[in-house]
Amino acid sequence: MSIQYLDDNHLVDLYIKGNEEALTILIKRHKQKVYSCIYLLVRNRTLTEDFFQDTFVKVIQSLKTGSYYEDGKFSAWVLRIARNLVIDYFRKNKKMRMVPNIVNEDGEEVDIFSILKIEDGERSPEEKVHIKKTIRSLIEELPYEQKETVIMRAYYDMSFKEISEVTEVSLNTALGRMRYALINLKKMMEEQEIEISL
Repeated sequence: MSIQYLDDNHLVDLYIKGNEEALTILIKRHKQKVYSCIYLLVRNRTLTEDFFQDTFVKVIQSLKTGSYYEDGKFSAWVLRIARNLVIDYFRKNKKMRMVPNIVNEDGEEVDIFSILKIEDGERSPEEKVHIKKTIRSLIEELPYEQKETVIMRAYYDMSFKEISEVTEVSLNTALGRMRYALINLKKMMEEQEIEISL
């Protein structure tokens, strides 16, 4: 079987044993997801490139020094490294930027209608555009942890287990953040008189 079809943990083992091709495959396999997640947080291409490179430098260092322990998915571990680098950067710069738009893994803007099942019925195209903008701004008003959970779950299709691993919280905490995010969104939408079905 070709090396490219091996699972992540086998590739990690091969890289640790000196197979450089294994690392190349791992980076290619997870590049889009890691890059998109970083961009989602920083919304700046140059910063995203820097964080992406820093993330994999740290991945390589951790693998070479034996500090990677197979306690979860490789991809979740890499995303956690990327997220922590971003958070550390913004903490040092005394600001934590919020995500102005929601994008999918292809970098395209997506809406939350399908996730929140908003009843748009007979609304005009102008009303629908207005509602989309309103919802995007409401997501921005959520506490950071809730917003992050909604984005990871709704737009990156991550399981709650993966979210808990990336954000370094318990599964119950991740589930709770999603629950409170939906409660908060529902309340805000009701205040804006947007018909919803959560």
